[in-house]
Amino acid sequence: MRPISIETGVTKHAEGSCMVRMGDTHVLCTASVEPRVPPFLKNSGLGWVTAEYGMLPRSTGSRMRREATAGKQGGRTVEIQRLIGRSLRAGVDRVALGERQITVDCDVIQADGGTRCAAITGGWVALRLAVNKLRKSGEVISDPLADPVAAVSCGMYAGQPVLDLDYPEDSEAGVDGNFVMTGSGRLIEVQMSAEGATFSRAEMDTLLELAETGIGKLVEAQMAAVGS
Repeated sequence: MRPISIETGVTKHAEGSCMVRMGDTHVLCTASVEPRVPPFLKNSGLGWVTAEYGMLPRSTGSRMRREATAGKQGGRTVEIQRLIGRSLRAGVDRVALGERQITVDCDVIQADGGTRCAAITGGWVALRLAVNKLRKSGEVISDPLADPVAAVSCGMYAGQPVLDLDYPEDSEAGVDGNFVMTGSGRLIEVQMSAEGATFSRAEMDTLLELAETGIGKLVEAQMAAVGS
């Protein structure tokens, strides 16, 4: 694993916020609470957690054009923010959350591989902090977050299994995977693909074992950050 740090309370206005750093990948995550839900959940008694994701123009080696200037989000951005939302919702008791929405915004300040994994890991911390405020104010009685959610990348690089790939490793990996799991080891989502070399069942199992180790370290960092 690359060095991990999670700094909380980095913005003034959001109910929950953190800066997560996994090596040279830095992502700002904020969680905003709203007393409403999407129309399809109105009067259902269920809460909702959703996410938005974006990369700043100089988060990469050369300047990226802001998607707002193009008038629409790119396919990669849409795919990643849906992944973040799905992943975080998997760890939420939406009945206990009550009929309110929490939006987790993940903005990549600096990218060096694994931005979606860092966004999920930091996004959960921001979500946890926002829920803590709701519980402290008495707006939420039962804790809707029973288990942490974190994510890590794994891949086959130069014929070897590698945990938490940086950009040079990711760009040349023969096999690339992203693993989203709960703190108790339950799988939420696995994204694996051959990027130039096929892989065996044994290699997939090796990467899953690596991911479990990495998730354990990330959950330790999450718990330390939120004071649990």
